[in-house]
Amino acid sequence: MVEVDRLSKSNVDDYLQQGIHGAKQTKPDERRRFLTTLRERVVIALTQGEVMRKGVEPEVEQLMDENGEAHLFLNGNISYSYLSEYIKAAEKRGIEFTIVTNKDYDSELGLVLAHDHAIDKEEIYLGKKKPVIQTAEPKKKKGFLSGFGKFFRK
Repeated sequence: MVEVDRLSKSNVDDYLQQGIHGAKQTKPDERRRFLTTLRERVVIALTQGEVMRKGVEPEVEQLMDENGEAHLFLNGNISYSYLSEYIKAAEKRGIEFTIVTNKDYDSELGLVLAHDHAIDKEEIYLGKKKPVIQTAEPKKKKGFLSGFGKFFRK
C-alpha cells in the first residue's frame, strides 16, 4: 500500500509540474534550432540570410508542391516583409504555417518545412551544405617586441 501512495504522489507531482512548466519535450535544443520541430522531420531548412533574399527560392516552392501535407515554420525574429513571400507561397499550396518567435533563442534558421513524422532526409539545407555557425576565434596576441624579430635573425 505504501508503494501505491508513492506512485500516486509522483503522478500528482508530475501533473503539477506539467501544469506549471508545460509538457516535457524531447530534444529541446534541437527543437529550438529547428523552430519547434525535430531534424528527422525536416524536408528543407533555410538560414535567416537565405529567407531574406529577394523572392521565394525555387527549390522551396518545388518541395512545397511535392510535400503538400508538410508544415512551414518561419522564424518570427525576421521581419514580416521577408516572411510574407513564403507565407503567400504556402497559402497558395494549402500548406499550414506557423511563425515561431523565441525571445530566449534566435535560431540561425529562418525557415523549416517539415512533416509531423520522421522522414530522415539526408540533405536538408538549401545550398547542399550545413550553414556555418560563426564563432569568433581568439586573435593571437603579439608581444611588444614581436615586430622586431626580423631584425634579429641570423
